Amino acid sequence: MTAISPQRSNTTATPTPFAPSDATATRGGTGIVMLNLGGPKTLDDVEPFLLRLFADREIIKLPVQKILGPFIAKRRAPKVRKLYDAIGGGSPILHWTETQGRAMCARLDALSPETAPHRFYVAFRYVSPFSDDAVKAMHADGITRAVAFTQYPQWSCATTGSSLNELWRALDRTGLREAFQWSIIDRWPVHQGFVQSMAETVRQGLAKVPESLRASAKIMFSAHSLPLEIVDRGDAYPAEVAATVMAVMQELGFSHPYIVSYQSSVGPVRWLGPSTETSIEELGHRGEQALVVVPIAFTSDHIETLSELDIEYADLARKVGISHFVRAPALNDLPRFLDAMADLVRQHLAAGRPHSSQYRFKCPGCTNAACRQLPNAVPASISA
Repeated sequence: MTAISPQRSNTTATPTPFAPSDATATRGGTGIVMLNLGGPKTLDDVEPFLLRLFADREIIKLPVQKILGPFIAKRRAPKVRKLYDAIGGGSPILHWTETQGRAMCARLDALSPETAPHRFYVAFRYVSPFSDDAVKAMHADGITRAVAFTQYPQWSCATTGSSLNELWRALDRTGLREAFQWSIIDRWPVHQGFVQSMAETVRQGLAKVPESLRASAKIMFSAHSLPLEIVDRGDAYPAEVAATVMAVMQELGFSHPYIVSYQSSVGPVRWLGPSTETSIEELGHRGEQALVVVPIAFTSDHIETLSELDIEYADLARKVGISHFVRAPALNDLPRFLDAMADLVRQHLAAGRPHSSQYRFKCPGCTNAACRQLPNAVPASISA
C-alpha cells in the first residue's frame, strides 16, 4: 500500500508562548487568547498531560474519578510516550499555534489598524502555557481589550466550553477578573476562508492519488470523537462538524463520495461514531482502493494526525487492502488559512458583539452551572 502524508516541519526553534512583552514597545491594543487543549512538548510532559485530561469532568466523567482517572492516565502513559517518541518526542501544536498567531496578528495590524497592535497569547488546557500564563502576560503588556478565540472551528462543551470555563477560572486565580473587557469567537464551522482552506487541503490530498484511481477515490472526514453523554445533552458538535463537511463538499462541487467518522476515543465510556478505525476496515473489506482522510476538526498537526492517522490508520488500511491511503495536509501555515484566521478576528471586532447568538443558549440537558459565562463582557455597541 502507498500511504502518503504531508511532512512535518523540521524546525527545532523553541517558540515563545506569547507576543513579547517589552517596556520600550507599544503597550495596549487588542489581546487575542488562542484556546486549545494543547499537547505534551516533551516525553516527560505526557503523564502530567494525561493526569489533567482524565481529571477533567467537563470532558470525561468517570465513577470515583479521583481514583480511576489517575489509574487510567498512569496506565496509558507508557504507550502514549511511545507514540510521541515516534513523531519526534513531543507535539508540534505549540509551534503551529505560535506560527498561526504571529501571522494572524501581522495581517490584523494591516486589516484593522484601529484595534492595533494585535498580540496573541496561547492558553492550553492541559499543558503550559496555561490560561493563568496568558492572562498574566496580557496584563503585563497593558492589554485591556481581549478576545477569547477558540481554535476549535466547531463548538463543543468539552473543548471550547471547557477551555473558556478554565480561562474564566484563571481570571479569579490571578485576581484579574476586572482587568480586561472580553468578547468571544466561540465557533466558526462555516467561515468562508476556513471552508476554502479545507477544500484546498482536500484537493492536495486527491492530487496524491494516482490518476488511474483518483476519480474513484473516497473522502473520509475524520473528527475527534466525543463522549455520547455529552452528545445526549444536546452538544452542538456533531451538527457543526456536519455543517463544515457539507460546506467543504459544496466548495469541491461534490466531486467524490464522502463519509464522516470520528477518532481518538479513550476511556471506559461510550463515544460518538462511526469510528474512523472501523470505517477504514469496512471500506477496505468491500474493496475500496483509494481513500483520502481529512482531519476536519483539527487546524494543525498533532498526535491525532501525525500518529493516529499517519501511522496507525495507514497501517490498518494496508492490512485491509486499501492500496492508496492519503492523509490530506493539516492547515498549519497554509496562507489561505492564515488569511482566514485574521478575517475571523477582523469581522468579530468590527461587528461589536460579545459572542455569537448561540453562545448563551445552553444545551437542553446542561448540568454545568459554570457553562456559557462571560465576565466583564464588552458592550454589544462597542466594536473594539
